[in-house]
Amino acid sequence: MEIKIRNVDPFVVKTFDELAKKRSISRQELLNSILTKVAYEQGMNEREATLEMLVEKNILFMKKVDDRVEQLENLLSDLIEE
Repeated sequence: MEIKIRNVDPFVVKTFDELAKKRSISRQELLNSILTKVAYEQGMNEREATLEMLVEKNILFMKKVDDRVEQLENLLSDLIEE
């Protein structure tokens, strides 16, 4: 697939050309690798955010379970003492 970008600042083009030259690759290869990296990082960031939300929900659920277990232990303790 092809992407064309118009009206790019000459300084930006020169900077990319210098980076490509340092890496011994073409400007196209450099820009392709940058775009690919950005796309995959975006996907990773979304997955990380989803995972973080799931972990937080699990922590809250585990705290609720712990509270219930503690209540049951107290109830059992009270019943045993009677």
